[in-house]
Amino acid sequence: MNNLSAPQGVEPASAVTDPAAPTYSDILAAAARIAPHAHATPVMRSRVIDEAAGCELHFKCENLQRGGAFKFRGACNAVFSLSDEEVARGIVTQSSGNHGGAIALAARLRGGRATVVAPHNTPKVKLAAIRAYGADIVYCEPEQSARDAATAQVLARTGAVLVHPFNDPRVIAGQGTATLELLASAPQLDTVIAPVSGGGLLSGTAIAAHGHDPSIAVYGAEPEGARDAHDSLREGRRITGRKTDTVCDGLRAELGTLTFPILRSHLRDICLVDDRQVIAAMRLIWERMKLVVEPSGAVPLAVVLAYPALFAGRRVGLIVSGGNVDLDLAAQWFAPQTL
Repeated sequence: MNNLSAPQGVEPASAVTDPAAPTYSDILAAAARIAPHAHATPVMRSRVIDEAAGCELHFKCENLQRGGAFKFRGACNAVFSLSDEEVARGIVTQSSGNHGGAIALAARLRGGRATVVAPHNTPKVKLAAIRAYGADIVYCEPEQSARDAATAQVLARTGAVLVHPFNDPRVIAGQGTATLELLASAPQLDTVIAPVSGGGLLSGTAIAAHGHDPSIAVYGAEPEGARDAHDSLREGRRITGRKTDTVCDGLRAELGTLTFPILRSHLRDICLVDDRQVIAAMRLIWERMKLVVEPSGAVPLAVVLAYPALFAGRRVGLIVSGGNVDLDLAAQWFAPQTL
């Protein structure tokens, strides 16, 4: 395990002025729109993990959401916001797995057809879900530029409608509904932590948390091997084009033009952990809470355990983002010699 020191605070930026950025009211509207379709997932506790962390933890279990991840919230809100004519044209997205499955499921519920641009190294379990929900898959290289290029080609060929996995206000608003539910269950929270990849979940989390209580400290959790969000906030500009190296396959995207300013305005900081810490946190959740959580979903707990002084004595909500695990890979992760 790395010797990680507590992070320095990110200087607050001016308030978001982008008219496309979703508001707290948009998140409330999204909650009403997706209520007939999405699960209200449980908030769970563990005395043993609280003792190990030195704080009070509330786990928002989006691994138990439809499709096995929080992504169904944003996908559902976006797809059910479309007109019938737009749905008839087809829906296109890009995804390393969970969002693709969520769009495929939401499109099926709406009576439409989806195409998912997916990196060739997407976990098999996530590709299987995309196919099972009836979507077509177009493969690409893992880098963001390759995803964008392949997506543009599909849109040009099909004339379909794009639902971006994170740089879309409808998606961001839908993701924020998880935090609405979390705070309804645990209104006393003073801290909320969510994983960060493209920033859709974390943006929705921050807007929802500060709509509930502006004093809540919102943190992002990011793996060292995909630290573009952390470094982007430090440098005050979006960092793009990096290659990633992490077991957290759901956290390999780059911040979007919409999510970056939202996070600059709302976040206390983004904290980094390495893959060993992530796997240890995932294993702790599996063993103590009997919950199947994927590496990306364990990053918030890994952050709490890595920075004990930062969260000591606090009441912390953790967004457990997903539970779609390739069990063949899990056997490798838990073998001591592999990490």
